[in-house]
Amino acid sequence: MPNARRGEIAAVLDGRVRVLVLTLGALAELESAFGADDLMALAARFETGRLSARDAACIIKAGLNGAGESVTLAEVERMRADGGAAGFARIVADLLAITFAADAVGEAPASPPPPQQA
Repeated sequence: MPNARRGEIAAVLDGRVRVLVLTLGALAELESAFGADDLMALAARFETGRLSARDAACIIKAGLNGAGESVTLAEVERMRADGGAAGFARIVADLLAITFAADAVGEAPASPPPPQQA
């Protein structure tokens, strides 16, 4: 069962429910794959909303590997998702949303108060 507080989601791939999570290592893998200098650049790239099928496969691969599965890009590219292409898009959107959201319910926490001057 996925734990949303840890950034995990569940997705049906090849008829099996699988857990995906973008760990720090998985995010580093994506930085390398997309040529992003840092997490902010990676997030900015994803915010455009324009991802290729190869981009989606890279993100799903990183999410599966982050959850402990050992899959290659070629294996992910051969997988089937419930809902076809729209299903893959939903998996990627859910995974990115939970990874880059401020908290597990999608609401940004209030900013801490500024430090007091002495």
